[in-house]
Amino acid sequence: MTKQPAESVKADLTLDGQGVVQLKWARGVSISEADAEAAMSGVNDLCGNVRYPMLVDMATTAQVSRGARAVFGRPCQASRIALLGASPVDKVLANFILGINKLPCPTRFFTSRDDATAWLLKDQQQAVA
Repeated sequence: MTKQPAESVKADLTLDGQGVVQLKWARGVSISEADAEAAMSGVNDLCGNVRYPMLVDMATTAQVSRGARAVFGRPCQASRIALLGASPVDKVLANFILGINKLPCPTRFFTSRDDATAWLLKDQQQAVA
């Protein structure tokens, strides 16, 4: 597993053994534009020239600012993004992000980590078969 040094304590960023970028936001975080910029910069640094699927654990996220939503709408090194949440509030935040922005890659909301990971790896598994 590869880990990117955190510029901010608001999120943890790793590349797991399956080739999935894992971005986990801290509990109760309010994500500002600067937080989103730092996270996306970290994703791009971690991935280099390779595009990886990304799992964003946003469970218990309190708020995502308008500026942060704009940042999340920009292309990055993620080939597809699964937003993982646990509560109705998480789903509302995810739907707001999904509905407002034209996202640069396929993006879906999940409440199951296993379902999210299966969806992220779907194209990779078909390419190997």
